Amino acid sequence: MGRSLKKGPYIHPKLLKKMGQMVASGKKQPIKTWARASTITPDMVGWKFQVHNGRQFIEVLVNENMVGHRLGEFALTRKFIKHGGKMQKEQERAAAEAAKPPAATAPAAKK
Repeated sequence: MGRSLKKGPYIHPKLLKKMGQMVASGKKQPIKTWARASTITPDMVGWKFQVHNGRQFIEVLVNENMVGHRLGEFALTRKFIKHGGKMQKEQERAAAEAAKPPAATAPAAKK
């Protein structure tokens, strides 16, 4: 269930404070934050945030399609490697062979 409309969207107070300081100073540097649960509002469009994913900070440039979502949705916490298996290995081998340039045959040396 979502948050009550009466309360409005959750935005971490420190995040709002940092945005206000940036506006007052006229600078537009990325804002470093751990507040993954903060909702993206229309005021944030065009801003860069460095969102912590538990290990490092992921840079997120906010656009209008992100409004209403949370900052944490755009800084993934898990790294997808791949699904394994015999079929996957065969597909990778076939792709590697297709990507190889054909071997050029060297002309035979005359004796």
